[in-house]
Amino acid sequence: MGSTGDYHDGSLLSKYSLKPNDAILAEDFHMPLYDDLLSRKHHLIAGGAAQNTARGAQYILPPSSVLYIGCVGRDDYASQLRSACSAAGLRVEYRVDETQPTGRCGVLINGSNRSLCTHLAAANEYKLDHLQSPEIWPLVQNAKFYYVGGFHLTVCVPAIMALAKEAASNPEKVFIMNLSAPFIPQFFKSQLDETSPYWDYVIGNETEAAAWAEADGGEVKGKGTKAIATYMAGLEKANGGRKRVVVITQGTDPTVVAIQGEKEAVEFPVRTIGEKEIFDTNGAGDAFAGGFVAGIVEGKSLEESIDMGQWLAKLSIKELGPQYVLPKPARLLKDASPALFTHMRETQHTDFPFLPFRYPFPKQTYSKA
Repeated sequence: MGSTGDYHDGSLLSKYSLKPNDAILAEDFHMPLYDDLLSRKHHLIAGGAAQNTARGAQYILPPSSVLYIGCVGRDDYASQLRSACSAAGLRVEYRVDETQPTGRCGVLINGSNRSLCTHLAAANEYKLDHLQSPEIWPLVQNAKFYYVGGFHLTVCVPAIMALAKEAASNPEKVFIMNLSAPFIPQFFKSQLDETSPYWDYVIGNETEAAAWAEADGGEVKGKGTKAIATYMAGLEKANGGRKRVVVITQGTDPTVVAIQGEKEAVEFPVRTIGEKEIFDTNGAGDAFAGGFVAGIVEGKSLEESIDMGQWLAKLSIKELGPQYVLPKPARLLKDASPALFTHMRETQHTDFPFLPFRYPFPKQTYSKA
């Protein structure tokens, strides 16, 4: 969740040795930061990369479509996170860790810069036994789409592989992986490689794709995004009945899509947005993934699904942090494609076809530095 205040003097940046535009993991001396932020004017926003994506997909999909699994502590932050997800229509099934507090991320706003300081805490404590428990595993088996954020490769690879193999066991199920950050392929390459045969869809941005190519050291090292995406699409695949699709966003440049077996990647132009409309780009990639996956869940074409992702990302960057305005007023849908507009108005679900999986950062705390 997050908080924002009206502080412009940079005092918090100096106090906690933070750079104006950065993203770091909190050390011991950063721990008072979160209470410091809460003592100022603030906004609390549900966070965590895959949880942002889950809320984004649920924003588009009919009620009761999405189930999210992660790990929290036994504290008020977890209660606030549950409330935020409930308001968004997102079902959550958390493992509750008795030793660590709920993870949180402080975001200090300094003009157009964002300095993020994350305390993972309980987010690092997810266990396979929770996923495979009698209460949770039947929900996993009933799901048809599995989305995993790359950050979880630093926590519990066996849980990721359990989901990947479950998806591969049924030709109607889909496994989706997000690269999440450049350091994932740089420092967790073996873990990422273990999952790669199971990727039906893989999502990332151009920096993450370049980091993957550099770490791979293969023929596309140093090459352009389209070449990297095409190479990734052609990697060995466990489920031969479904072609792998690689989706690489490039900010305001066209989104690159490569399909296994096709010689060249294709590009899809990005929805334009005026500079004055941009309020906060934090979480835009998560929003894109949410919209894109919602399209895949609903059986939309690649073109439609990418358009849905770009629409939701455009919506997100008009708001503070990775959030989507509720309830959904008609004005927010004015630039949605006709197919998306009709879909959001008319369809209904009662099951859980889409299961995103990654730890939450329920305490994204925003303050103007």
